[in-house]
Amino acid sequence: MDALWAQGWRHFGTAFFRYAVAFHNGSLFSVLPLRLNLNRFTPSRSQKRVLARNRDLAVVIRDSSIDETKEDLFRRHRERFTFNVPDSLYDFLSVRPATVPCRNQEVCVYDGSRLLAISFMDIGSRATSGVYAMFDPQEANRSLGIFLILQSVRYARELGCHYYYPGYAYREPSVYDYKKKFSGLEYLDWGKGWQPYSRQVDRDEFAFDFNTRK
Repeated sequence: MDALWAQGWRHFGTAFFRYAVAFHNGSLFSVLPLRLNLNRFTPSRSQKRVLARNRDLAVVIRDSSIDETKEDLFRRHRERFTFNVPDSLYDFLSVRPATVPCRNQEVCVYDGSRLLAISFMDIGSRATSGVYAMFDPQEANRSLGIFLILQSVRYARELGCHYYYPGYAYREPSVYDYKKKFSGLEYLDWGKGWQPYSRQVDRDEFAFDFNTRK
């Protein structure tokens, strides 16, 4: 898994994929595979505020599973979307999510006994990779998407990992821009390998050879 992630591969369920361009809401976007260099990451002021805002919540990390509580949270979470609306958690996870196609653990966020948010994270030898995350839309003011990434980073460091992969974003402005706001961020240049990310990357002209890359 470490080798696949380093080459830009991801998976949903047992289907592996990588791509450099994507159609999103009717427009063509250029894809940026991202990863956090955990040795270079430090939380920003705003991220520290997110941690402080949610210090009343409990975080539980365990082997992944799917049950009715998580399916109910998924149904409420997907109401946020108006296009590319997923049908099921099984669009992203296998029927044995803890072990297939690799080890996977869930980062669960609770307010008492109520599940507010969850992120499913693959576990490798030197890296971890987020597969899918969701949260209760009624708790949007808590910035739980950012909170889940921060908790995933903390856990990856505890495991002794070097990298955390938050998934793809786009060069162009999109709903995935929150992934670009972490220090220690790197992106995969399909021709040159992993490079430090800066906002200049988004302004650079995007060139892609469809005959040699996927």
